[in-house]
Amino acid sequence: MKFSNLSLSKEMLANLDEIGYKEMTEVQSQALPFILEGKDVVAEAKTGSGKTAAFGIGLLEKLDVKKFKPQSLVLCPTRELADQVAKELRLLARATHNVKILTLCGGAAFGPQLGSLRHGAHIVVGTCGRILKHLKKETLSLDELDILVLDEADRMLDMGFSDEINEILSFCKKRKQTLLFSATYTDEVKDVAATITHEAEFVKTASKEVANRIHERFYEANDKLDAIIKILSNFELDNAIIFTNTKIEADELAKNLQKVKIDALAIHGDLEQYDRTDVLVQFANKSCPILIATDVAARGLDIKELSMVINYDLPHSPEIYTHRIGRTGRAGCDGLAFSLYTAYESDKADEYRDAQREFLDISELKVVNGFEMKPKFITLVIEGGKKDKLRAGDILGALTKDANISGSSIGKIDIYDRQSYVAIDSSMIDAAHEKLKNSKIKAKKFSLWIL
Repeated sequence: MKFSNLSLSKEMLANLDEIGYKEMTEVQSQALPFILEGKDVVAEAKTGSGKTAAFGIGLLEKLDVKKFKPQSLVLCPTRELADQVAKELRLLARATHNVKILTLCGGAAFGPQLGSLRHGAHIVVGTCGRILKHLKKETLSLDELDILVLDEADRMLDMGFSDEINEILSFCKKRKQTLLFSATYTDEVKDVAATITHEAEFVKTASKEVANRIHERFYEANDKLDAIIKILSNFELDNAIIFTNTKIEADELAKNLQKVKIDALAIHGDLEQYDRTDVLVQFANKSCPILIATDVAARGLDIKELSMVINYDLPHSPEIYTHRIGRTGRAGCDGLAFSLYTAYESDKADEYRDAQREFLDISELKVVNGFEMKPKFITLVIEGGKKDKLRAGDILGALTKDANISGSSIGKIDIYDRQSYVAIDSSMIDAAHEKLKNSKIKAKKFSLWIL
């Protein structure tokens, strides 16, 4: 079904065509007509199904740009997901003049957010804790809110945000449109949906979407570090996420892999937000091939091309297992999901036995001598970002023209409010750093360093 079949503005249709949105995904074709009619919607749709565009097009079409007050609020479980949603909304809003989309998340300074709120915003995207803080301090008002969106509701509830959601609702007017999107439709999600929506239309697309093609294997191994090295060395892969059940294990495993020349970084709840950003940027821009994560720390992380997921520890529930391995095998690619268990954990592992999963002994994998995993890129950090009016083109121009670095040696560029991250081919990182250190970007010198 084409977007042109819907009653969308000419500007929106032209923009959708320009950014390559030709045919609607299943969730868009089912949910968008209801959203445009102003009905409440509860949608069960997995990550990567196009749900952000489904609710994003709906709320942008209903926006009154002349009214500089929050008319739509999108609640997300994590800062990373909020950033992704805001980025997608800005892309969809390109054809709508003067739309202001503001991100309010924890881990960022409160002061600059106050300044942005004083200038007004049409759409607010954020995490529950920070949204609630602004509401209590009366720096954010939802008196004019027309649409409330809960994105990845199951994750928010898993992370214990039920009370915060209810408290945020107490600041909203009763008559509003509520849209709830969730990858799974658990009893807890059903209860929340029944409480916060009114005569909602239910959309279920997860069963109709093409399932991720994931090869699942379980290996019995008493030396799990040795098993990880064998797996990584026997399968050609660009990147992998390894899940542990504790923060201590995540740190320990990262250190042990680094000792054997496998580049790995750990992410967990004890990291400060700036450290967390550094780690996630490096993994996403291919400056680090292995990310070791706890479940909560990995929430909201969306890597489109992930070669492999490894469960260093068996997860606490089948639902967590599904969430973990669902990160690989996307976009039509085959994925690999391997889980390790010791002889003492065989009863727990037996709970996962079915016809599709292979149960093997790690001794079947050969030792590959001299194996190491080094990143293709290394990240250069520039102490300047959106607040300094820096754009990706400015940084690219400074590197290719002034520093004489070829475009093929430059990877992903991520620009945040006060910092920018640039992936540089590892063989060129020192030259890029040295040359850019003595150059200017947009006629200004910025501090920079190598991560």
